[in-house]
Amino acid sequence: MLMQSRPDARPDPSPAAHERVYRGLRTRIMYGEIPPGEALTLRGIGKQYGVSMTPARESVRRLVAEGALTLSASGRVSTPEISNDRIEELAALRALLEVELASRALPRAHIALIDRLQTINATISEVVERHDAVGYIRTNLEFHRTLYLRAQAPAMLAMAETVWLQLGPTMRKLYGRLNRKEGPHFHRLIIAALKAGDEPGLRLAVRSDVTQGLRMLAN
Repeated sequence: MLMQSRPDARPDPSPAAHERVYRGLRTRIMYGEIPPGEALTLRGIGKQYGVSMTPARESVRRLVAEGALTLSASGRVSTPEISNDRIEELAALRALLEVELASRALPRAHIALIDRLQTINATISEVVERHDAVGYIRTNLEFHRTLYLRAQAPAMLAMAETVWLQLGPTMRKLYGRLNRKEGPHFHRLIIAALKAGDEPGLRLAVRSDVTQGLRMLAN
């Protein structure tokens, strides 16, 4: 005989709470809102998102597994401070994944896509004028994601986003070092190559855009 639930019974809110905390933290890390090496506590996360320790702990566990957070032997959780060798490795991964995604997107690069990329690029220039590091990272990744979605390669895009996630705090540090005064030069070359249907030019522009700054940081 099936037991009837009590009229006042409520579903366990923790799965929804966990997903909300995970997505919120993931976004903050990817966009460089949290600097490298900053310690996070379950209590602090729980207070920030208004949840118990359980959703906070599960969110941290997932982000550690993705390389977005590090967990020391003593149990300290923090955003990663990555070595020069690691920066080089992640830059190489970006070059491999994102050049391929752009190449696959090229045959589907219609006028509406190019117009959208030009609009995003104009927004990036406005953000640069405001010296908004987090806004710059967010709109820069929006530019790349908008292009790569046309590749229709979701597994490859998910891998690229994991690399972005691991690089988020470092990208914030890189922005400060670059001291940008205008939008990315290579974005204009990417758009020009899309308009011309120039695959070699597109591959070169994407590779240069996603690696040049990172490799400068590593040197």
